Amino acid sequence: MQKETYSKGRAGEDAAVCYLEKKGLRILQRNFRSRSGEVDIIALEGETVIFTEVKTWSAYGIEALEQSLDAKKQRKIIETSKYFLSLHREYKYMAIRFDVIFISPGGITHIASAFTERI
Repeated sequence: MQKETYSKGRAGEDAAVCYLEKKGLRILQRNFRSRSGEVDIIALEGETVIFTEVKTWSAYGIEALEQSLDAKKQRKIIETSKYFLSLHREYKYMAIRFDVIFISPGGITHIASAFTERI
């Protein structure tokens, strides 16, 4: 079961990367990890660095996102993004955005600026 979940998640991330690249974004990094957590996709759109969480579900609807992306999970993503920016000073003065991409049997839903935090 765990391997199947990992494979489904990986396939969802691959689909999200293709989706973002088709929209003209440049992928900077995938599965960036820190002590605080992980960011699935880090991309660049113009002068904006976008930290993206990807959720791939076949059983749950988009309404379940709020529970899965609670304040604790958002904090982990924010802390990890701060760590990324500390390592990559070239992005220091760029705008920051936190997005969510939801992959379901019905297609891809992209929620830009899903949550915010001042860095």
